[in-house]
Amino acid sequence: MKRPQARGRRAVRIAVATAFAAVPTAAVLTVGVAAPLAPPLGACGGPDCPSAWPPPNNGDFAGRDATINVFTGGDYTVNGRSAEVEGRIVTLGNLTVDKSQGGGAFNMGVVGVGSRVVPPDGSEFVTVGGNVDVRTGNRILIGGSDSKGPAFGNLRYAGSLSGTVNIDPTGQAVKDPNAAAPYRAVLTRIEETSDCAGRAAATGKVEVTANQATFTGDGTSMRQVFNVTRNLGSATRQIGLLFAGIPAGATVVVNMLGDSPIINTYTGTGLADDQTAELRSKLLWNFPTATSAQIRGSAQFQGSVMAGNPGGTTTIAQPGMNGRVYLAGNLIQTGNGGYEIHSYPFDGDLPECTTTPSPSPTSPSPSPTSPSPTSTSSSPTAPTSPSPSPAATSTSSSPAVPTSTGNSTSPSASSTSPSASPSTASPRPTWTDPTTHPSSHHPTGAHSGSHHPGGGEELPLTGAGNGPDVLGAAGVGLLGRGGLAVRAARRRGRHG
Repeated sequence: MKRPQARGRRAVRIAVATAFAAVPTAAVLTVGVAAPLAPPLGACGGPDCPSAWPPPNNGDFAGRDATINVFTGGDYTVNGRSAEVEGRIVTLGNLTVDKSQGGGAFNMGVVGVGSRVVPPDGSEFVTVGGNVDVRTGNRILIGGSDSKGPAFGNLRYAGSLSGTVNIDPTGQAVKDPNAAAPYRAVLTRIEETSDCAGRAAATGKVEVTANQATFTGDGTSMRQVFNVTRNLGSATRQIGLLFAGIPAGATVVVNMLGDSPIINTYTGTGLADDQTAELRSKLLWNFPTATSAQIRGSAQFQGSVMAGNPGGTTTIAQPGMNGRVYLAGNLIQTGNGGYEIHSYPFDGDLPECTTTPSPSPTSPSPSPTSPSPTSTSSSPTAPTSPSPSPAATSTSSSPAVPTSTGNSTSPSASSTSPSASPSTASPRPTWTDPTTHPSSHHPTGAHSGSHHPGGGEELPLTGAGNGPDVLGAAGVGLLGRGGLAVRAARRRGRHG
């Protein structure tokens, strides 16, 4: 049996040869069509979505949302003094909670201060494709309650579980070797969407000074694109963010181009007079190629984040992150206070990339006395088979493992970090959520349900962390003739 790398290299060679052989009708990548993110990403999902999303608060639940709020194709690591992550969470790698600066509880699914829009009862609040490792002195709390009653859901994990995990009744910890299987196609979609958005032509310009970044749109386009080739602030200096020339209801895409981009800002409160909060549901901060991206500062940062490099790591160190977080690679949630990720939807229209053949040169008509051969040359295009259906998911035959207050440690199991799925062209599949598994509604050990009041209420200044201060320019151009076939072949090789 051939090694996957060999298949990948062979596929690249074939694609290159095909591309050059078919130059007259080569495929050209175009960015034009706009569409919202399809479920389970993007806008709020389910029948109980709120008509209006409140600012971060600690009142009663404002609604239920079945859409994924945080997705990582790699590992999810919590350290520093991070406090909470709200909404539905999926990580294809390992989940590690190691709050070395004080330890303590880390709330998941339901938080003390956030939008207070929580996942539906009995659904998978947290899905982990690798190991769950809660280090000594730390604990995970899944679920919670308001004045009207509880919100409960499951932890589904594929590898081993070590440390303390408290799950509100009647949620369960369920070991399932196939926990990550429904989300392979989601990873591919994030990679492709981030890449495509990063290729879109700018409609506006960005001016960055020592104190402020000003994004000036063209005033008319309903999709405003800003391509940024430098840092917004530095690892140790925060700046303000200001938008102008943005039509009401327009989607705003900020492409942070380069290898190690930084955003360090004090802009964002989530309140009614916050300009970025008004843009939030259609504002996307996109890191298409970054190997190390950082979002730091002292704000309730507004807008969703996407990062398309499966080998990259995104660090979030803001008191509040108010929007979806969709990463093909790793996530580090950190900070020197009770820093949180809150559940807020993204319902903007993002670019879609399509391939079209360039016209063949006109050939002279054949001589009447010569036979007229039929040309069968065609342009190489990316594969168009649909992504594997997430609904075709094998469910675990393992019995549910209820988790009680105190140490909840499963027998050690070998864990292999899940590899990404084969990349395909992206006709958007109809999503049937395979993750709402019926719970056997028996009580497990409960914690008190008293979440901390939430560090997100105060916005302390932070010195941020270490990181590069200068961002090298990175031009991102359209793929040339035959290039899409080469890229598709490389993806197949990498994910094989």
